[in-house]
Order: sequence, then structure tokens, then C-alpha cells
Amino acid sequence: MPSNKLQIEEIIDRALAEDLGKGDVTTEALVLGDHRGTGFIVAKKEGVLAGMNVARQVFHRVDPELKVEVFLEDGAKVKPSSEIAKVSGSIASILKAERVVLNFLQRLSGIASETNRYVEAVKGLPVRIMDTRKTTPGLRSLEKHAVKVGGGENHRMSLGDGILIKDNHLAALRSQGLNIGQVVAKAKESGPQQLLVEIEVGTVSEALEAVGAGADIVMLDNMSVEDMRKAVESIHGRALIEASGGITLDNVRAVAETGVDFVSIGALTHSAKALDISLELEG
Repeated sequence: MPSNKLQIEEIIDRALAEDLGKGDVTTEALVLGDHRGTGFIVAKKEGVLAGMNVARQVFHRVDPELKVEVFLEDGAKVKPSSEIAKVSGSIASILKAERVVLNFLQRLSGIASETNRYVEAVKGLPVRIMDTRKTTPGLRSLEKHAVKVGGGENHRMSLGDGILIKDNHLAALRSQGLNIGQVVAKAKESGPQQLLVEIEVGTVSEALEAVGAGADIVMLDNMSVEDMRKAVESIHGRALIEASGGITLDNVRAVAETGVDFVSIGALTHSAKALDISLELEG
């Protein structure tokens, strides 16, 4: 899990406040406070599990007396009817925590599962599947954790983690008369010296200009597979190469086969379908 414990607690508290800010009027009207029971968290679809530690913390945040037994941890492959965990104690507390627990588990497991599909699609090739900053506001640390659970790697966590010159940076500086090479040189000179300089390019010639100016990483954005291959051959190991834009499960292997070092995919986090998981109380 992400190492910032306080940050995770804040995320959980916001989620609980969102759902329980006015109380749970249905449960409070129907379920006696001393009514005890057991519920099972069960997978309904096949996928990769992520978010169990958060789920456990949610239950204990709602009621420290709840007993949570985890059968499967993050990274486990689940199938329909797989029992993931058991929670025992106050039924009212279980019901109050249920939706927040499942929202975290379904969202994070969906991301881990989608990431794993991409990782499996390029299996055997020396390429790394990476995420982007296209994450749910406030949930980046959890969603990037889910990417790692699925076998992927994290790109920048924030804007302070690396110099990445995007198209709008280039547009702003071109209006001042700077070309790609000059922009790269400016970043190398002015930016923190310990950080690599990456630049987004759209053509093979732009990629070569960037490498010639000392770029450490070149991002080939929305380029054809043929042009990516030409760029890789032309750069010939002088810089790391990242492919991005328009990459799907249908074409990711062809992209990886061009010889790029990384493939970054925003869809891992912004479009992953939630994994169907439920909580079922014993009758």
C-alpha cells in the first residue's frame, strides 16, 4: 500500500463522511445495535484483487470491534464466487461500512485487472507498462498502487517528480521563438539537475532533434507503429523511449515490438471498469 498512512486515513475519512455524514437512517431504523452476524466479501467476476488493506481499514474505522479475516490479499487472481474476506460483529456496523468498502475494492481491483491485461498482452517483451496522471482526483496514491498490483509501473506521481515537456509547454515556448532543441536545452539548464528531462514529440524528426539536444527520454505521442519503429532505430539507444496515445489492448503488443522502453496508458486509471465484488450477509 502507499506509505503515507495519514493520507490514506484522510481518503477513508472523506469517503465515510460522504456516505455516513447524515447517518444510516435505514439501518438505524431496522437493525438493533446488539444484533451480530457475519458477512463475506465475494468476487462476482474474474480479475486481480486490489484494495484489501483499505477495505480492512474502512471496517475498523466504522467499528474497531469488527473482526476482519482476509482470505486473499492484493495481487490475488479471483474468479466468480471466490471468497475474499469475512467480517464478523455488529451487523449495523457491517452495513454502514459496506458501500465504502466495496467502492474501494471494486475501483482498485478494476484498475489492477485492466493493468494486468496489458501486462499479459506484452508478456515476453522487454517493455514496461506504465500509468499516467489521469487519475480520480484525490485517489491517485491508491490508484497508482492498484497499477503496481496489476504488474504495471508508476509514471510521475505529481508534477514535481520529473520534467516532462508536453505539447502545451512547446506551444508556449515556440511563441517566444524557441525550437524543440532549445526547449530541451533550457530544461536541462534550468531544471533540478537530478531529474531526467522527457519531451513529448509527434514525428521522427522531432524525436531526433530532442535527442540531439540531450533529452533523456522521448515520448512518442500518437505516432504510427511504423514511425515508432523508425524512431527507435534512429535514436539507437541514445535515450529512453516511451510510447503513448491511442494505445489499446488490440495494438499494445505491436507497439511494444517496435522496441520502445515504456508504454504509458491513461486508460489504466481513467477508463478501467470496476470489478464486480459484493458483500453477502449470512442468513
